[in-house]
Amino acid sequence: MPTPPAAPIIDFSRDIYSVSRLNAEVRAVLDGSFPLLWVQGELSNLAQPASGHLYFSLKDGASQVRGAMFRGKRRLLGFQPANGQQLLVRARVGFYEPRGEFQLIVEQMEPAGDGALRLALEQLKRRLAAEGLFAEARKRPLPAYPRQLGLITSASGAALHDLLTVLGRRFPLLPVLVYPSAVQGADAVAALIAAIELANRRRECELLILARGGGSLEDLMAFNDEALARAIAASELPIVTGIGHEIDLSIADLVADRRGATPSAAAELVTPDAEQVRRHLRGLEARLGAASRQTLATASHRLGACIRQLRLLHPRARLEQRQQRVDELQRRLERALAARVDAAGSRLQRLQQRLRQVSPEPRLRLESARVDRVCERLVRAGQASVERRRERLAAVAAGLQARSPLATLARGYAIVTETASGALVQHPQQLAPGAQIAVRVQGGCFAAQVTSVPDETAQPAD
Repeated sequence: MPTPPAAPIIDFSRDIYSVSRLNAEVRAVLDGSFPLLWVQGELSNLAQPASGHLYFSLKDGASQVRGAMFRGKRRLLGFQPANGQQLLVRARVGFYEPRGEFQLIVEQMEPAGDGALRLALEQLKRRLAAEGLFAEARKRPLPAYPRQLGLITSASGAALHDLLTVLGRRFPLLPVLVYPSAVQGADAVAALIAAIELANRRRECELLILARGGGSLEDLMAFNDEALARAIAASELPIVTGIGHEIDLSIADLVADRRGATPSAAAELVTPDAEQVRRHLRGLEARLGAASRQTLATASHRLGACIRQLRLLHPRARLEQRQQRVDELQRRLERALAARVDAAGSRLQRLQQRLRQVSPEPRLRLESARVDRVCERLVRAGQASVERRRERLAAVAAGLQARSPLATLARGYAIVTETASGALVQHPQQLAPGAQIAVRVQGGCFAAQVTSVPDETAQPAD
């Protein structure tokens, strides 16, 4: 017989990798080694198959890397990428095992011009997070059934229409109060802060929604402002945000007590579903009815058992004896009460007699008459005093009237003063021809001019 071939010798000291195993372990290492990161580069080799995914390369002057963006994330893009475009992508580092290719799995894509702005926002986020403004511990629970809801948004925007539509569908009984505000532009931040402060001052609502529709990063910059973030944190009313689309995560969203991915989602967060409430109430009604029926049935059963036991142990004879004893005690009580009442009536009569003997009523009548006489004397004395003072006042007024310069003017005299100095003219030599004077007579004042001044040495004419 031929000798069979020798079996191959296997060296079990070697750990030999298959290609699939190697690629799987490389993928595991890469997936666990890198967080979500931002990468900037030029878009090239863009492919857009019918599946809706995007496949491309990002390159700079020295290197390139493959990238993929799947259909679910692509639908959220606000622009159409093209080859040669500078992009900023937020991606996970991945590894495509079938081809052994290192690649980026892109979650978010935007033109690279937004990079500096986004970097500044990231720095602000880190600073506010370090202060604790994003901490879950400081965020308040939302009321399950708010009595009134406040909406802070543009009065003409689509967000308001979406909010009112969802609120009307889910819980139409909820009153809504709108605090209109600009949500874009230079005045938006101040207007939003003023609306939050106004709602807190008025205390008309238990809950606020801060909302606006979608837009570019620049359009949403008002909601990334530090002053607005601090106003949201300082609000005493809970605030829910509904800003832009699901991927538009603003600083206001991080500070708010709850975040809705869109205005409609925010409206759903703060309101119970009316149909669910109805079903819940119907369930409670059914449970209450069943519990009531069970309770009544149990009570009825116990009552029947007690009635049967009472019939077996009915104490009729003892009750009759007790009733007779009660009647006897009642008669004794009535007699005792009548005696006590008679004794109390006699004592009351004696006390009333003694009270009439010591009553102060006669003395009060005497004192009242005396007070009336004193009052009459006081009135007469007051009237006499007033009359004397009136006579003295009339005499003083007459003397004052006699000494008044106005009375002198009434007799035809005049008061002359110099117009320039206001000095009283007591002698003609105080004036010179041409001087301006003011003359006061009884009817008023008038101005005059001196034409001549007599010589005090001249003899008066006959």
